[in-house]
Amino acid sequence: MSKNARPDHEERMERARLSLTGLSVGDAFGEQFFFREAWAVGPEFRQIPPSPWRFTDDTVMAIGLMAVLEACEEVEQDELADAFATRYQRDPGRGYGATAHTILRQICLGTPWRQASAAAFRGEGSMGNGSAMRVGPLGAYFADDLDKVASQARLSAEVTHLNAEGIAIAVAAAWAWRWNASGRSEPASALFKTVLSLVPRSSTWRGIELASVTPLDTWEFEAAESLGDGSNVTCPDTVPYCLWTAARHLDDYREALWTAVKVGGDIDTNAAIVGGIVSLAVGVPGIPAEWIRAREPLW
Repeated sequence: MSKNARPDHEERMERARLSLTGLSVGDAFGEQFFFREAWAVGPEFRQIPPSPWRFTDDTVMAIGLMAVLEACEEVEQDELADAFATRYQRDPGRGYGATAHTILRQICLGTPWRQASAAAFRGEGSMGNGSAMRVGPLGAYFADDLDKVASQARLSAEVTHLNAEGIAIAVAAAWAWRWNASGRSEPASALFKTVLSLVPRSSTWRGIELASVTPLDTWEFEAAESLGDGSNVTCPDTVPYCLWTAARHLDDYREALWTAVKVGGDIDTNAAIVGGIVSLAVGVPGIPAEWIRAREPLW
């Protein structure tokens, strides 16, 4: 697709940039708590980490996806693989997981991305949460067409994750924007119904189904115990709790982020995913300005 073929391309990119802001602030915020005691993030403390907040591979890969959307207005997988590999080669010390290191190094060395992605986990492909952590801006870009969100999210995931279980996050991000644009006429918990209708049956789908029947006033540690907190760095272990947290605090970015980080696990990714969704419901004014300033510059 030629650049700027869509008459509303800039409007779509503005939504994507909003999600990237929420994602990157969440990522950088969450990263600060990896080396802090868990009690330090309890509601009675709320200790804001000193700035600057360095972001991780979650944000770097989201920026790569944004670059492809800007240039191609949809997911072109060869372009996306190149964007991921180029940014990885520029700064491989951003917290990439072991499988991501392997896949991206292979792409940098000239291995076709299809071969590199398919080789993970003895040919089954990775179902790590990397496909979920970066995809919020894509959901924002295609928010007017949920079927398109799902198909484009699958294309995005396949470049590094043959098991494309991160689709749910793109759908949730799109739903959050639509929820806000429609005047918030539905309860936030309705997010699960839309996600479940568009995500293929899988272990992640089953986790989301469990999240959908977990009351939103459940103690977050209890919810994380049953839904997962990202400790296994897989979509089934990460996505359900993140969706539950986003639904619980869809109108409150600050509370959503505190809830995302306080249970531990894959803290930066949990916060990135939740931040990318909730930002689309609250807009830039809903993201604490001091948190945006604390995050290192994106460009």
